[in-house]
Amino acid sequence: MSTNLADMGRILLGIGAGIALLGAVLIFAGRLGLPLGRLPGDIAYRGKNVSIFVPLGTSLLVSVILSLLLYLISHFRK
Repeated sequence: MSTNLADMGRILLGIGAGIALLGAVLIFAGRLGLPLGRLPGDIAYRGKNVSIFVPLGTSLLVSVILSLLLYLISHFRK
């Protein structure tokens, strides 16, 4: 039973480290002035009582970058 708790602890620490790393990347990207969230294809609607934001262009860009990164990692691991 203690090994299951130890494994769960390692998983939670890994997830926490990943979230912290993602936060650091976003802070760094914001300081560089990258237009994430304001790319062509991002839809923003601001009404009187409601605002809706759908980041289609940003999602597509992040997906392509992550796909290329994961492809390169898997290619060089072989």
